[in-house]
Amino acid sequence: MGTGEAAKEYGAGFAAGLSMVITGHPFDTIKVKLQAHNTTTNQKLYKNALHCASRILINEGIRGLYRGASSSFIGMSIESSVFFGTYSLMKSFFQGTNVDGQPQLQVILPSAGCSGALISGILCPTELVKCRMQVQGKINTGSKYKGPLDCALKTLQSEGVRGIFRGGVPTLMREAIGNSVFFGSYEFSRYWMHLRMASIPGIEKNRILNDIGIGIVSGGFSGIAVYRKSGLRGCYAGLGPTLARAFPANAAAIVTWEFTAKLLGIRHE
Repeated sequence: MGTGEAAKEYGAGFAAGLSMVITGHPFDTIKVKLQAHNTTTNQKLYKNALHCASRILINEGIRGLYRGASSSFIGMSIESSVFFGTYSLMKSFFQGTNVDGQPQLQVILPSAGCSGALISGILCPTELVKCRMQVQGKINTGSKYKGPLDCALKTLQSEGVRGIFRGGVPTLMREAIGNSVFFGSYEFSRYWMHLRMASIPGIEKNRILNDIGIGIVSGGFSGIAVYRKSGLRGCYAGLGPTLARAFPANAAAIVTWEFTAKLLGIRHE
């Protein structure tokens, strides 16, 4: 794969990250609120995810659902660029000239694992800042952090570099394993659906709709496969919004990735 194609792969991944944050951040805010306020006290602050969402909208407006999104836009876009770009490059490397269209675990697993290990270094600090911003709620005179940058700087000042990368090893393991599950589910479900769709007369005439539909289903269910694995970690608070976020956020990311790649002249066949 040449330098130009590699740059396009990373560009398509960057676009996918933007769409994932736009679609999934409100669900993530609700999840973090539930985990922070329903597990630290004996009395639950929110009855359920819907109650949490309504209280955020009443007290903070729509901006409350996107609290901490600025760091997510930066972090997720860079992370997604590395995530999809590195996966594509590593897949091309491990696959070599043996390209027959059928997914191969010996290619998918090391490619996804390498990609996940790399993005853990980006995710760890951005997730920490995002969660601290989401938990503090509406910014006012009593808020500890004025914004994501202020949060990151204060964390560095008070806790050092180790503080901003707190939880780095679990994050690395989660991303390496989770991304292998994600891309494995995506590649095999996409391949199977393309075979099934190809057997339907006339379906090839609506190629764009066909690709979008397959992207939504394969990306959405692949996201659920990952979040079912990573969400059940002994903390059930916020699991509902996490699973609810998984399908639309990952479907949006996959569709955007594939659509942008096609616009840039990259084929993901």
